[in-house]
Amino acid sequence: MAENKLLGPGDLRAVTNEAEMAKAKLLLERKNRLKTEQDELREAFMSRDIHPQVMDRVNNAVRRAAEDGHTELMIITFPATYCNDNGRRINNLEADWPVSLEGFAKKAYEFYASQLRPLDYKIRAQILDYPGGMPGDVGIFLSW
Repeated sequence: MAENKLLGPGDLRAVTNEAEMAKAKLLLERKNRLKTEQDELREAFMSRDIHPQVMDRVNNAVRRAAEDGHTELMIITFPATYCNDNGRRINNLEADWPVSLEGFAKKAYEFYASQLRPLDYKIRAQILDYPGGMPGDVGIFLSW
């Protein structure tokens, strides 16, 4: 018959250390998964192309907005970190803010410049939130 033994302070410290190590390992794994997901999202955004049916999609979206009495529509959102200046030009309302765009946002702006500006549509960008006091998400708005 085995003897029951009380856990001593050293045993309890070992239990605490093991539990803390397990928690730290889980947090590190979660952080690594999140970083991988964020990297994949960024890569998808940077390599994304304008949809082949963009004309129909734009027409449908602006028609619905106009039917609802709106004169502006947010067409894209993305993290300010996707800009080559982390959203500084947009945040400071600089006229040359489009030069800070990268990836899909740049392609969307180029589509606007070639297809929508000639029809008198307007575009603007603004920082939507400031997590930790820094520019967070960017919204690009199309107006008519």
